[in-house]
Amino acid sequence: MTTETHTPPLRVHHLLSPWIAAQPDALALRDASVSLSYGELGAQMDATARRLAQAGVRAGDRVLIVGENCAALCVVFLALSKLDAWTVAVNARLSAREIDTFIAHAGARRVLYLCHVSPEARGHAQRHGASHLTGDAGQAGEVGELGEVAIGPLSESAQPEPCEADPAAQVAAMVYTSGTTGAPKGVMLTHANLMFVAAAARDLRRLGPRDVVYGVLPMAHVVGLSTQFLGAMCAGAALLLEPRFAPENAARALQRDGVTVFTGVPALFARLLEWARKNGHDGNNGKSDRGGVAIEAPALRLITVAGSPLTPRLKAEVEQAFGLPLHNGYGLTETGPTVAQTRLDAPRDDCAVGVLIPRVQAQVRVANAGDGVAGAGTGASASADPGEVGELWVRGPGVMKGYYRSPELTAAVIDAAGWFNTGDLARIDADGALFISGRTKELIIRSGFNVYPLEVEQVLNAYPGVVQSAVVGREAGHNEEIVAFIETREGIAIDDALLRAHLRAHLSPYKQPGEIRAMAALPSAPNGKVLKGVLKTLAQTPLHTAS
Repeated sequence: MTTETHTPPLRVHHLLSPWIAAQPDALALRDASVSLSYGELGAQMDATARRLAQAGVRAGDRVLIVGENCAALCVVFLALSKLDAWTVAVNARLSAREIDTFIAHAGARRVLYLCHVSPEARGHAQRHGASHLTGDAGQAGEVGELGEVAIGPLSESAQPEPCEADPAAQVAAMVYTSGTTGAPKGVMLTHANLMFVAAAARDLRRLGPRDVVYGVLPMAHVVGLSTQFLGAMCAGAALLLEPRFAPENAARALQRDGVTVFTGVPALFARLLEWARKNGHDGNNGKSDRGGVAIEAPALRLITVAGSPLTPRLKAEVEQAFGLPLHNGYGLTETGPTVAQTRLDAPRDDCAVGVLIPRVQAQVRVANAGDGVAGAGTGASASADPGEVGELWVRGPGVMKGYYRSPELTAAVIDAAGWFNTGDLARIDADGALFISGRTKELIIRSGFNVYPLEVEQVLNAYPGVVQSAVVGREAGHNEEIVAFIETREGIAIDDALLRAHLRAHLSPYKQPGEIRAMAALPSAPNGKVLKGVLKTLAQTPLHTAS
C-alpha cells in the first residue's frame, strides 16, 4: 500500500499545477476577447516566461505592469512568478506623474503596458517609447494571442534583489498603497503571504471547480490579486475578468454567465443598486414577498464585501436585492489582505467584519490599559473588557515582508514579535466578532470628545436619497469641525433641514457635522474606495457655517 504525498507549493504559479493536470480543458480565465482553459493558461504562462527572460528579466527584478484586469495581466503575473521576478501591477488610470514615481521607486527592469484593455495604458506606452511584445515564432501560447502588450526600454541600471528559496522570504508582488500625495509605500508580499490568503479564500468561501467568480476588483489592489484571482485559481474555478466596473455589465454577467461568487466594495454595490432602481428592476424575480429592487442572478450563491466600511442600510438593501446574505470581511494591503470574515454557516445581521480567520491573531491595544488578545479564529473573548475600542494589531502568515526600501517605516508598524499595527480602531465583542470603528488617523477630536467618522457616515447613509457619504475633520482654532460629503441619487435634492433633523435624532450634539456638502459623485480610486484625502483638502475651505 502506498501513501500519496503532496509537495507544498513554493511559488504562486504552483497553485495551478493540480488543476492543469486534473482539468486541462476546464475554463480558467475569460475576458472580453480571450478564453483560456487551465491547460492553455499553463502554456501561455510558460511561453510568456520565456519571452520575458529573452527581454532581460531576471530573478529579483521588479517588473511594472500598467493596465487593468484581463487575462494578459494574470498570465504575466504567473510568468514572473516562474522567473522569481516581482510583479508590480498599477492601474493605468493613474496620472503620468504617479506611474513615473512608481517606476523610479521600484527600480523597474522592464515596464509592460496592456494596451488592448486600456487606452490610458496605450498612452503611457507611447509616452515611454514602448514596443510590441511578441512571442517566439511558431511557439504555442504566443504572447500576442493575449492582446496588445507593449514593453518599455530595458533599464540597464536596475539591480535585482536577492532571490530566496523560502516562499516566506521571496517577494512575489509589490502593491503600492499610496503615492497620490507624498512618497509611495511599496508593500512587499511574499509567495507565502499570497498563497496563504488565496487558500483561505478558497476554504472559507468553499470555492471549487464548479464556481464562476466575477473578477471586477482591480488586480492592482490586493483583494483583486490575492482573494479574487489566486483564490479562484487555487480552487480550480473560472474567473471572468472585467477591466473596470460598469453596473450594466455586472448585471448582464450575473444574469447570463453563471456567476456563482461576486465580491465588491460597498460603493460598487451602491452603484449597482442605483442602476437597478433607475432601470426598473423592482420586485424579486416575480416574488411578491419582497420589495425594493432585484438583481437577477440565477447561479449566484455567495456575495461578499470588502475594502471599506459597510453600513446597515446598504447591507439590508443588497440582501433584499439578491435574496442572499451579504458577507463582510476585513483586511489591509499589508496583511495580504484577509484578517477576518463572516462565516458562510453563520451570516450576521450586523456589520461586523466577521471573526479572525484561522492562523491569524489580533490584539486590541488600549492606552493605559492591558492589551486584549483574541485567538486565531477561536471566537475567544477579545479582552478583559470586551467591546472596548482600541488600536488593532494583527499577526499571521499574511503579514507583509515590509515596505520596499523603507526599513524605518517597516519597523514603525511591525514590532519585534511580528505584530502589525493596522492603524484601525476596532473592538472585539465577547463572541469574537470584530468591528471596525475607523482609522486612527481619521479620528476627529471635537471639544475633547472622540468622533468616529464611520458612525456619522452610517447615519447619513440611512437617510433616503443618500447613496454614500464620507466624513472628515477640519481644524478650527484649537478644536476640530466635522465636515460631511454626501453623494445623492440622481434627480434627488436633499432637504438640509430635514437631513439635520435626522442627524440630531440619531447622533449626540458633538457628533453633528458643522457642514454638509452634496456631490454628484464622491471622488474614488479605481477599486471604488472613496478618496478621503481629496475630500479633506476640499474641506479646508469652508463653504458656510452651520447654525
